[in-house]
Amino acid sequence: MDQALNILLARLLAHRFIARRDPLARRALIDESFRESLEQRLAECGLQLLENPYAEYIAVGLKPEMEDWVFGEGENWLSNNMGLPRDAIALLVVLWALIILPKRERQIARAERAGDTQSDMFGEQKPITHGDEMAPGVPEDAVYADFGKKLGGKARFSMNLGQLAKLGFVVRRNKMIFEGPLLDLMIDYARLAPRIIDGALGEVLKLSGTRIAVEPEAEDEQEDEALFVDTPELAGEQD
Repeated sequence: MDQALNILLARLLAHRFIARRDPLARRALIDESFRESLEQRLAECGLQLLENPYAEYIAVGLKPEMEDWVFGEGENWLSNNMGLPRDAIALLVVLWALIILPKRERQIARAERAGDTQSDMFGEQKPITHGDEMAPGVPEDAVYADFGKKLGGKARFSMNLGQLAKLGFVVRRNKMIFEGPLLDLMIDYARLAPRIIDGALGEVLKLSGTRIAVEPEAEDEQEDEALFVDTPELAGEQD
């Protein structure tokens, strides 16, 4: 187990994410003792496994209690938005709403039709469907037509989209924007989805004809809670 665990840890740290269909990733998802060993080794380094059954990849992120030590400096809080400016973060939220919310709705509907409740976090007998069938992507031109001018214009839109692709949030193919490995892992669905569905962006998406997922069970949340699962604030002040 130690050698397999070391290989998986090294690959996660080097590549940032691994497809859940990978044999070692799959083992981490279905082998309880292997999963516990993985999480223990990560915890010793202040990290945690980022995984949810709706995402096609697994990754690692900071444990919440380590955020002050990594991003705090005296009374100042260092930026933890991967160097993204505010307009890029806004574009990221828009793309998450356009891709992940409808994908989640399709996956839940497919699982319900198949009788898959995902009650066992390790023994996925009927794994949730992933891939372009569930997240078919959105046209770049359509996204720009709806939001581009409010996100800095053509040059800024193109530059920010390229940066999001470089970071692994999205994939660009033939003028289409698809879900990237980190889009459904690095943003907390439970926190962001209600804000979009019940907020102004939800109304904009409805007006544009975009189908968004049904709101999950409500949770008490503070307005400044993190949207990235391992960050203190998604839209912090940027230069």
